[in-house]
Amino acid sequence: MGDISLQLGKSTFGKAENVGNVISTEEAMTLLRDWVKNDRLILHMKQVGHLMRSWAKEKNYSPEVQHKWYLAGLLHDADWEKHPNLHCKVIIEELEKRELDPEIIRAIASHGPRFFGVEPKSEMDKMLYAFDELSGLIHAYSLMRPNNYEGMNIKGVKKRLKDKNFAAQVSREDISDASERAGLTTDELILFVISHQILT
Repeated sequence: MGDISLQLGKSTFGKAENVGNVISTEEAMTLLRDWVKNDRLILHMKQVGHLMRSWAKEKNYSPEVQHKWYLAGLLHDADWEKHPNLHCKVIIEELEKRELDPEIIRAIASHGPRFFGVEPKSEMDKMLYAFDELSGLIHAYSLMRPNNYEGMNIKGVKKRLKDKNFAAQVSREDISDASERAGLTTDELILFVISHQILT
């Protein structure tokens, strides 16, 4: 997330009457492709969206809840390329304008508490924060391996985590903080990402 620091100055997002409101995957992807030209950034958001949906699915949440989790992951960095100095203010305003479920919007607002000043509270908030940086680091690691994710293990990922020069833009502090907030060990999170991360 670089050196950006944009305190959002509020902790409530969206409107209560919009609970349950979502957009389709197709609408979300259209928004992404309109706003983002960097394929690597789009892949990152698709990966985080898939991790979010997979987590909700394993928790036996309803398909409707799974889709909300997916949208939070898919759209969390949608304004990063066009508006790096206003991330994630612009996407929040867009989703509020579209009257999306406030849970989705709040999860996006809390995916970087050090930067945005919004504390992750719900499980959705915490898991988006937990998957974001770790997904990026593990994907970077997969690109340097001959078989990508095949045979990847926790030990190898943790070795890269300790190497501050590897994927240097990934915040180790945030990964540690997020796993603690989620009530999970880093090992548990790493294993989940390795086993669920998509390649395209």
